[in-house]
Amino acid sequence: MFDMEARRVIEALRSGVPSRAVGQYFSEARPQITKEISGRLEQVYETGVSDGFIITGKYGEGKTHLLNTVFNLAHSNHMAVSYLSLSKETPMDKLYLVYQKLITNTYLPMRQQPGFSQLLDNLTPGNPAASELLVYAAKELQTDKLYYLLRAYMGTEDQEEKFLLKADLEGDFIANAALKKIYKRIYNQTARFSANFSKTKHCSDYFAFMSRFFTKMGCQGWVILVDEAELTGRLGKKARLRAYENMAPFLFPQAEMQSVFTVFAFSASYIEDVIDGKHEYDNLAELYPEHPEPCRSVLNALVKAPQLLPLTKDEIAQVLDGVRQFHGRAYGWDPQISTDALLKAAQSGGFLLRTRIRAAIEFLDQLYQYGSAGDVKVGSLTVGSYEEDVPSLEGKI
Repeated sequence: MFDMEARRVIEALRSGVPSRAVGQYFSEARPQITKEISGRLEQVYETGVSDGFIITGKYGEGKTHLLNTVFNLAHSNHMAVSYLSLSKETPMDKLYLVYQKLITNTYLPMRQQPGFSQLLDNLTPGNPAASELLVYAAKELQTDKLYYLLRAYMGTEDQEEKFLLKADLEGDFIANAALKKIYKRIYNQTARFSANFSKTKHCSDYFAFMSRFFTKMGCQGWVILVDEAELTGRLGKKARLRAYENMAPFLFPQAEMQSVFTVFAFSASYIEDVIDGKHEYDNLAELYPEHPEPCRSVLNALVKAPQLLPLTKDEIAQVLDGVRQFHGRAYGWDPQISTDALLKAAQSGGFLLRTRIRAAIEFLDQLYQYGSAGDVKVGSLTVGSYEEDVPSLEGKI
């Protein structure tokens, strides 16, 4: 019988594209750093004090895989998770774009699809959590826009208005005038902002608000995972320093952020190519001679960040043995192959872990289909067929 979950894992490994499923089942390869991250996560959800972390590694050495492992650790601890790969369209120097992409890629605990609409549906005038969030939004943020937006969301029955207000919380920010108009229609009162909201100046309000929103609505915390952060190095000099400034509240969070754990994944070459190569400390002294913080602290954290070292032979053997077991479950057979033989076969994939895994899977494919691969043969295999053991979809489409 075929194990479809195992097949899903094998196909993800075969493609070389990191996935949450792989992160769930192959989390033991880097026990030391995984243990440290797990301990930090535990501190965050037990104390409510936020924390930040940087990992670096060479291309193909498992940075994204580690982030997927953190994703599953967070969900097992009933935390919401947001995932983002930085890009030209979503650069770290524009926090409002980062917020928009992160929040639309937010997964509630144990949910397979992104979104948090079900939590918004629980925001009703009689809900104690909603009352606490209103007080917080009115008094603790740079602007009180979110107070008026939250009251309007809870007070309107107009579905178009609800859609616009919900879209604002997802980063499609509603104009101040439009929000005031909606508020006036609902309550027959004028919304008087303490300061007019600007997405370029006040986006941190949304991160602070959502960190409390998730915990008040039942999550143990909020985990933010930022991959391919090395693309920050492609920005101009001033934009890079703005990006570091934007990273600071996540790496060294203050009280504004509650129960948030953030991990940035950088290429190991970032220090040599960008911090040293583009003279970031000199740039900082030139542009911010009197106020180098918090950029300097971010640069220092990058320099000191732990690097994912290549896996040892024993660690690779452990991973490949897991691949062997999953391949057997995926196709309903028992791969009678030694770990040493699989290690030898995987060497044809080069030095990258992901390509070694793909080489091992190709090797197992040949054994499964033909009974031999190179110099290795197996005695007998289950007779296969073109019909897979999966439930029929007849009558369900």
